[in-house]
Amino acid sequence: MNQLLIAISAALGAGVVLLGALGVVASRRAGRRADARVDEVVRTLETRMDELARELAGAMERAEEEGRRSRFLREIAGTIDLDDVLARTLEAASALPGADAALVRLDAQPGKPVVATLGLSADEAERQAIAGPPDGHEARAIELGYRYGPELADEELVHGGLAVPLVVEGSRLGHLTVFTRAAGRRFTDDDVRRLEEIAERAAPAIENARRFREVRLLADLDALTGLHNRRYFHETLAREVARAHRYGRGLALVVFDLDDFKAINDRIGHLGGDAVLAEAAARVREVVRSADLACRVGGDEFAVIVPEAGLEEARQLVQRIERAVSSRPIGDAGRVRLSAGIAELRPEDDPISLFERADQRLYAAKAAGRAPGPGVSAAEAP
Repeated sequence: MNQLLIAISAALGAGVVLLGALGVVASRRAGRRADARVDEVVRTLETRMDELARELAGAMERAEEEGRRSRFLREIAGTIDLDDVLARTLEAASALPGADAALVRLDAQPGKPVVATLGLSADEAERQAIAGPPDGHEARAIELGYRYGPELADEELVHGGLAVPLVVEGSRLGHLTVFTRAAGRRFTDDDVRRLEEIAERAAPAIENARRFREVRLLADLDALTGLHNRRYFHETLAREVARAHRYGRGLALVVFDLDDFKAINDRIGHLGGDAVLAEAAARVREVVRSADLACRVGGDEFAVIVPEAGLEEARQLVQRIERAVSSRPIGDAGRVRLSAGIAELRPEDDPISLFERADQRLYAAKAAGRAPGPGVSAAEAP
């Protein structure tokens, strides 16, 4: 940084000298006719001034980039929360020139991959699976290109991407990818170097946060259903609401319960009722996205936090849950109905108001009544 400041000072000094020289030349030219030599000197001085201006601009850009990198390193080293680490990594990657979106996909773990994104919808992110060369070698970087037909010429589409591996102690955790919506944009070796530097710094922090989450997960799961418990739900909802407000992202919440569950308990006993809850939860896990967070918030009441989504995505999720839970019998309970309430995050919302609105919609749905037969009654927040 000191060398950069010295270079800037020297360039400014040279600029002052050159400006003085230009003034002298100009005064001489005012008094007599300029000859070819004076014109050549003026052109040389003007060219040098342009070069100095470019050098100063480049020096300032490098200083700003160094400042951003330093902030990124301080921030990512100061947290052990996986969501925070991923968010800061995505923010740093999205700041690269020409990057309109960023995505992290972690594959090296049991269960579904972890997918986090900035600038893509959750559904767009879910469809992105980065694969290396077919011969199994580990590529330094993977460049993606997409071509579309003329019928999509007016759409704001992703035209290219650049992915680098996230590696810790020789093991690949997944990939960090940036995307561009500019047609014809090609990523350079300098882009690869910058993205590699972010990935190199982020990978150890991601791995530490991932291991910490695995340990905490044992205390955050509901023993009966295997879903996240009530405490974890409220902690995560608060975190997601804060993140959505900070980055201007969408966030939806689905709250649902099993209809007439008390009658099911009375008919087949509490052990049978527990089995119904466990099976319903297993079916829910099959249809939620990897970015969604399904929880048991009490009794037969469940909730799903739906990041990067609005009412339409939440409605589609409710339909998937309804089909999974109600379309076929659950043991001795037979076909089980459910009712759901949906709320979308508003600018004035906090976690409590968002949850209360979804919960109120759930009870409004139940009060509205249902037609005979299995199905779902969902109420949406206006």
